[in-house]
Amino acid sequence: MRAAEAFIKALEQEGVEVVFGIPGGAILEIYDALYDSNIRHITTRHEQGATHAADGYARASGKVGVVFATSGPGATNTVTGIANAYMDSSPLVVFTGQVARHLIGNDAFQEADITGITMPITKHNYLVTDPKKLLRIVKEAFYIATTGRPGPVLVDIPRDVSMADIDFEYPSKVELMGYKPRYEGHPMQIKKAAELIMKSERPIILAGGGVKISNASKELVELAETIPAFVVTTLMGKGSISEYHPLCLGFVGMHGSKYANYALAESDLIIAVGCRFSDRTTGNVAKFATQAKIIHIDIDPAEIGKNVRVDVPIVGDAKRVLATLKKYVEYKQRKEWEDKVKEWREKFPLRYKKDGFKPQFVVEKIQEVFPDAIVTTEVGQNQMWAAQYFKVKHPRQFITSGGLGTMGFGFPAAMGAKVACMDKEVIDIAGDGSFLMNIQELATCVYYNIPVKVFILNNGYLGMVRQWQELFYRERYSATCIGCEKVSFEKIAEGFGAVGITVEKPSEVLDALKQAKEINDAPVVVDFRVDYQAKVLPMVPPGKSLKEIIDEED
Repeated sequence: MRAAEAFIKALEQEGVEVVFGIPGGAILEIYDALYDSNIRHITTRHEQGATHAADGYARASGKVGVVFATSGPGATNTVTGIANAYMDSSPLVVFTGQVARHLIGNDAFQEADITGITMPITKHNYLVTDPKKLLRIVKEAFYIATTGRPGPVLVDIPRDVSMADIDFEYPSKVELMGYKPRYEGHPMQIKKAAELIMKSERPIILAGGGVKISNASKELVELAETIPAFVVTTLMGKGSISEYHPLCLGFVGMHGSKYANYALAESDLIIAVGCRFSDRTTGNVAKFATQAKIIHIDIDPAEIGKNVRVDVPIVGDAKRVLATLKKYVEYKQRKEWEDKVKEWREKFPLRYKKDGFKPQFVVEKIQEVFPDAIVTTEVGQNQMWAAQYFKVKHPRQFITSGGLGTMGFGFPAAMGAKVACMDKEVIDIAGDGSFLMNIQELATCVYYNIPVKVFILNNGYLGMVRQWQELFYRERYSATCIGCEKVSFEKIAEGFGAVGITVEKPSEVLDALKQAKEINDAPVVVDFRVDYQAKVLPMVPPGKSLKEIIDEED
């Protein structure tokens, strides 16, 4: 059969249900074959939107996100989304069309070296030069994307390869030399970790995104309750444990709560699970948790010892390692530590000044009306307010761009999450600047009836940059005013065929949210005109330790 037909049949065997993408000349053979398939295709309005949507789909469902893009600009438009997925360990397979093999390297129309461009931001990538190898490469791409530490894989398919005739012989399994992810932790290392836990008087668990990826939340909670140990999360780990659980202190780092940061900084043992110890989590790494021994559990051996010293490294899958570790741990009363953490929680709650129209108030009301919704965020102040004031109960309930910090991520990610979970409410907590970066996907949501809800915390600025300029650059507000108070998001939404609502004072917030909740047959955009001077606090200033965090009182 035609290679393009065999390719689509291979995707069907991989269980692919949805593809996000945009057709073009170099990938037309594949789109022609897709016409006869039951695989659903969502034609986005930009390839970056397609890649973020596939990412949101993957994070909400636990399945692989799949993207189609044509050669040249179609392929290069996926780059930001691929880099975002790579930083956050999200399983994507991106298939790009390429010019015919004999034209490669000749600056042909819509030619770009996408495998060269994406080599540093993919887990692996392929240029298919032999049609007979296409199906094996497809099988390997899905295997690599989903095993070990997940991540994006790109497959570049020249047009004449997709037009060739091949036999449909799809491999049943994959064997790759040099790629053998380790899932079981070393027994002796696990026993050493248990010994440290039993000796510890101030233990704390630091849960990262790897807990959610490995579906290890149950094991995490069981271990925390057995020790017992308080749990803090990274931004990507938010939702690893219900934020209503008495042992959960919320997320830590640059904009975590004072009490969570103090607890991490003053602990004598950190049990880190599936986290990178990024700079946003540790603050000044030289001053990070100086009293603590560190156990680091991660499926990627490259992460262990990369940023912080580690006393007990354990390479393995979080779910399996935590389940085994629990067998060697017994309950131990640590009243002095529990009382100290309780004192910090009471003394340093998250707080903000209640004067004016505060974005924090809006997020609190969003949670009140949409407590069980899947929440995506854009990037900037809106992201941090969402992380601080929207408490989540479930592991895949909070979806955000952590490592790359990609403005424009939240809305298409919400679209993808909704496609994956049509039975759940999906909302995007947005900033005016971020939302404008992929606002064109409103057309996609309207056309395919994907009824997501976008709540814009509109302050007319690139708010996080403005905050830094205010605090660290002597209030020299260079290029951060974007004037979105003059933009009618309500009219823009209506122009696309969605529902638009404008809210200008706190007394209108609850009614607007309830109105949005009742609309389930169209996307809804609610424009909250909030105080432009509101800041994200607490905050660890650059170069400072977690204990040097400042808040409204400071």
